[in-house]
Amino acid sequence: MVRPIQPIIPPISQEQHIPKTQPAKSNTSFGNILQQQQELTVSKHAAERMQERNIQLSKQEWQDVQDKVKEAKQKGVKDALVVVDGSAMVVSVKNNTIVTALDQSEADKKIFTNIDGTILM
Repeated sequence: MVRPIQPIIPPISQEQHIPKTQPAKSNTSFGNILQQQQELTVSKHAAERMQERNIQLSKQEWQDVQDKVKEAKQKGVKDALVVVDGSAMVVSVKNNTIVTALDQSEADKKIFTNIDGTILM
């Protein structure tokens, strides 16, 4: 004997309304998220070096560096040496990350390798 399978819950009639759930709205737009991802970050190593060597950038210098790194990225640069007021920073343009930083006295004595672009500010 075969018995038909009965639904566990009663069928929904057309008069019943099931509210659709809306995804949670966020105040962050796609453009803002993209902008945040394009901002330079400072690696832990670079932050320590900048603090040890008292390398500080003003807000305007920081913005200028970010703008130039974006420009370098558009030109296909992957790793760049950025020189600002005698201090040097090695930047992974591909990852938008400052990898390390040197002050003027150290930068004069070093050979920089594995870079394919230089930004002089």
